[in-house]
Amino acid sequence: MIEINFDKLYRYPRIAEPCTICIPVEKGKIYSKDNVCVMQDGKPVPTQAKVTSRYDDTSIRYLFVRFMADLPANKGTKVYCELDCKDVNDNPDILCTESSTGIEVDTGALKFKVEDYASYIFKEVNDGNKIYTNENFAGPYLKEADGTSYDIELEEWNIIECGQVCVSLCTKGVNVSKDKDKKIEFEIRINAYAGKPWVELSYRIINTSMEELDIASLVFYAKADSSSRLSDIMKPMNFDEKPDSTGCGDIMTDNTSCTGPVFHTRGTHELELFDEKAPVLDVRTMVGSSNYRTDFYIGKNGEEVNRHVDAHYLMKEANEHFAEVLYGTFFADRTDAKGGLCITVYQAQQNYPKAVKSDSEGIAVMLVPEGEDKVIMQPGMARTQKVLMHFHAADEKILEIDNRSLIYQMPDRPYISPEMFKNAGVMPDIFPDKLNDDVEMFLIGRADEHARCYGMLNWGDTWDSNYTQQGRGNGKTVWSNNEYDYPHSCALEYARTGVRRFLDYLLVSTEHQMDVDVCHYSDNPLRIGGQWEHTAGHCKNGIMVCSHEWVEGLIDYYHFTGDERALTTAVGIGNNILKLLDTPMYAVPGEANARETGWALRALTALYVETGESKWIDKCEWIVDSFKKWEEEYGYWLAPYTDNTTIRVGFMISVAIGSVMRYYRVFPREDIKDMIIRAVDDLIENCMLGCGVFYYKELPSLQRLGNNTLLLESLAIAYELTGDVKYLKPGIKTFDKTIDSKAATTNGVKKIVDDAVICAGASTKGFAQSFIPVITYYKALSENGLY
Repeated sequence: MIEINFDKLYRYPRIAEPCTICIPVEKGKIYSKDNVCVMQDGKPVPTQAKVTSRYDDTSIRYLFVRFMADLPANKGTKVYCELDCKDVNDNPDILCTESSTGIEVDTGALKFKVEDYASYIFKEVNDGNKIYTNENFAGPYLKEADGTSYDIELEEWNIIECGQVCVSLCTKGVNVSKDKDKKIEFEIRINAYAGKPWVELSYRIINTSMEELDIASLVFYAKADSSSRLSDIMKPMNFDEKPDSTGCGDIMTDNTSCTGPVFHTRGTHELELFDEKAPVLDVRTMVGSSNYRTDFYIGKNGEEVNRHVDAHYLMKEANEHFAEVLYGTFFADRTDAKGGLCITVYQAQQNYPKAVKSDSEGIAVMLVPEGEDKVIMQPGMARTQKVLMHFHAADEKILEIDNRSLIYQMPDRPYISPEMFKNAGVMPDIFPDKLNDDVEMFLIGRADEHARCYGMLNWGDTWDSNYTQQGRGNGKTVWSNNEYDYPHSCALEYARTGVRRFLDYLLVSTEHQMDVDVCHYSDNPLRIGGQWEHTAGHCKNGIMVCSHEWVEGLIDYYHFTGDERALTTAVGIGNNILKLLDTPMYAVPGEANARETGWALRALTALYVETGESKWIDKCEWIVDSFKKWEEEYGYWLAPYTDNTTIRVGFMISVAIGSVMRYYRVFPREDIKDMIIRAVDDLIENCMLGCGVFYYKELPSLQRLGNNTLLLESLAIAYELTGDVKYLKPGIKTFDKTIDSKAATTNGVKKIVDDAVICAGASTKGFAQSFIPVITYYKALSENGLY
């Protein structure tokens, strides 16, 4: 039985709250998910399991499990997962019916229909209070800065999964310009939950053109009823006119007690009184936003209320949260005597610009509001934005509406013991038996120190100050593009600690990588599916090389979320790597540096482990053979540098060692083992300075003190292969210097740079590059009593 832990979070209980957990499984333990069940208080709860990975003997390697649990107020709790349960929950699955024209869903709280080849998302929604039709929902509608406006056309809807807990539907579509000469693709996903009156709507726009897409607006509309005029909802708004917080001297208790247009409060006590005393208004409009306590702007009789977030707003607002976990909430609600709808934008502040409006005609959710900060998408770039549509009764308390909106922003995230990952053997051995406080604080500080960079196209990435100062962006800010697979390091740190924010770091950074850092469309086949190297604008003037394409974090994301798009993206990157390896650059061993083919080997090996497809291994054998030929030709793994030199570059050789080792762990061979050990021996003999640290590069002009931790991983690998502690001692001084280094401050100056608000902090590259080397070397030291 597997213990699943919930930390204390909210002050209100959550009943039958939808939750998810990733469960690693030892090889040969189970082969079917049919008897997987989560238990609470000795009773099975609704459970929905999905196999995301299998071993080569077809036994289950990873499970993604959805379940519903009762979570208490102001304290933690535990539930348990049985992999072979004798008392499986017999709750019926969500009713999901396919027809020749679309799909109909009944969650028990909501009924909705979607239609194939429609020009709207929902054909009908019935929440038990109101029946909404396709006339009530419009868009999201795209408009370009040059005035080009688009209609939407959907393709077929498909069921991704449907079970006792969740139903997930998806479709593709196109934004079609009015004159039909331009098409911009998009994808839509709907997640709905058993017994819950809300759905999550995910919209991913993809620039399927070879020109910049300068978005003037991108807006989703929820009309109050079929007679509401879309033109009224679409009318321009003046965001500079802030609601008058002094217009109401008292709590609104009837339609005449307020002389101003809206009632504004941040006090929950006032809202409680409002909930208790206020009758149902003809139309109550409301918008809310927060980073600590929620600001509510409440209009009576359909008065317009709106809020927006732009760069200047963020510059004036302080926020102390780890913003991947929570910044605040941002929503619009409209309620009348028949019921109401609240729409919350997920991580709106982080993905600025955003705006919401509520009035008598309905709700407008501006994923890109017109007249605000620019959003310019480069060719092949995508971006996903998500909202929660919460349908509720007319007498639903405002605090309950706000509560659900906040939970959507920061859901309960349970965790399992690190021993589960360690014992399953599905991850590298990053689980030291003895922990050192100084090392743990270093790893935590390095993980947390990264800059938070707000902006719809930037959130989930960080700028890199060194690359920017080197001029690699031609004077523009250079983005790290998740260099050294930052998401993968976050996943590993979460697995070994259970600390939720490291999982949130994984989620946010991977979602950015899948959308912005990968080329979804191009007229160059060598770019399709590939990941851009660090550059300005995430892909401006960017190139694709094997040394900057990462898949392990994407695969981790798939296991932790069940979202198959991450695996599809990883496979696309793998295919791009295969195409690049067939180009002349990689034809001659030694002409591409060790880092290039090393990272390719790492990615292809990971894809083989995940998919079992032989095509990944065919090229791996070729890479390993090229390393052998390279060593035979030069005597060592030397890299071309000036026109007449080939030199040792310790950190690049270490990338190759680490990558070959990953292949060796899957396909152990004595000749590979011997080649790795020779490479480490060469590093120790020729790449160390007299002061006990490794140099940067071999030339006299480059032999400065090195601080690259990748060499520590090489030493740990040699120890793993031989058991000889002599391989650990040369790294002790480098290790000491590393963990004594201070993390960058995350409190400091914010600045607006192009389409980003950049907060103080370092590049994610630092943590991504150092985590695996430090943790593996640290483990080896601790088990030998050397630290």
